[in-house]
Amino acid sequence: METQERIMDTAFSLFRQYGTRSITMDDIAERMGISKKTLYAHFMDKDDLVFQAITRFINIVGQECLTDREKSADAIQELFLVMEMLDRRLRNMNPVILLDLQKFHARAYQVFLDYQNNSLTSMIRENLERGIQEGLYRPDLDIRILTQYRVYGCMLSFQPETFPGNSDMTRVQKVLLENYLYGVASAKGFKLIEKYKQLSLNI
Repeated sequence: METQERIMDTAFSLFRQYGTRSITMDDIAERMGISKKTLYAHFMDKDDLVFQAITRFINIVGQECLTDREKSADAIQELFLVMEMLDRRLRNMNPVILLDLQKFHARAYQVFLDYQNNSLTSMIRENLERGIQEGLYRPDLDIRILTQYRVYGCMLSFQPETFPGNSDMTRVQKVLLENYLYGVASAKGFKLIEKYKQLSLNI
């Protein structure tokens, strides 16, 4: 299991930099200093490796989102913690990876869609409900519409043609999330956003 996880970590490191299409099993074996035979002892083929590596990454991100929710003091801090996590996880990621999954790795792309349509959607909706209950978000929000708005906002950073000349996914995510937060915040929530922004600047 340890070898299998190391292979997935190495493969994902290459996929995130260059996309999946341009990386071969030879590239992964060479990077790890192992034979292709060892790779095929753990994975049926490249598509299987992509599927398992993407599934593992999405599970890690999902678990960290839940951890951030549990340790947050309020709905706004939850999103700031998630923003910090995404900065770590998406840093230097090539947005072409999602297009590669869509075109060449149907099973892995379906895992991504399942996460988007279920776990991510639920977390966003529950954060909106939490923020309203805490008086940090406006009480008149249309939760259903704003949940979908935020879900698809998260996906925009994977579409490089939307932001030509800006390939920094974390920067795109941060700008979109901040503007979303200001849009849903109550007067009380607005002050808290400013507080957390200042704290994050001082870290």
